[in-house]
Amino acid sequence: MIRLEGLTKAYGSFVAVDRIDLHVPRGELFGFLGPNGAGKTTTLRMIAGILRPTAGRIWLGGDDLIAAPMSAKQRLGFIPDRPFVYEKLTGAEFLRFVAGLYGQDGATIERRIDELLELFELSVWKDELVESYSHG
Repeated sequence: MIRLEGLTKAYGSFVAVDRIDLHVPRGELFGFLGPNGAGKTTTLRMIAGILRPTAGRIWLGGDDLIAAPMSAKQRLGFIPDRPFVYEKLTGAEFLRFVAGLYGQDGATIERRIDELLELFELSVWKDELVESYSHG
């Protein structure tokens, strides 16, 4: 479940996101559509906890993103259109990083990395930088 109340982001006098109210129930798919500069990426970055809102509240699965950031962020996966830091990691390094965010232990992490890479037929790409992966 994702709930936004009065979500706002301003950069000085420019308001990029203006008081969004939204409720997406558990199990429902939702997308943001709009032209460049409409605030889609800014909104998603706020929901992911990467960008702090100017005003408003965000709940992820019932956890307030400001009051309980760790438990809220553990309920969410976010893959940005431009992966910034992640692109300089290998596929295996990226999966280790994400597993660490969820408090997984070393033996479990390595086993799951191998399972997931095999499942998605990416084992041969395990040690390649994420930036070399297809974006399609």
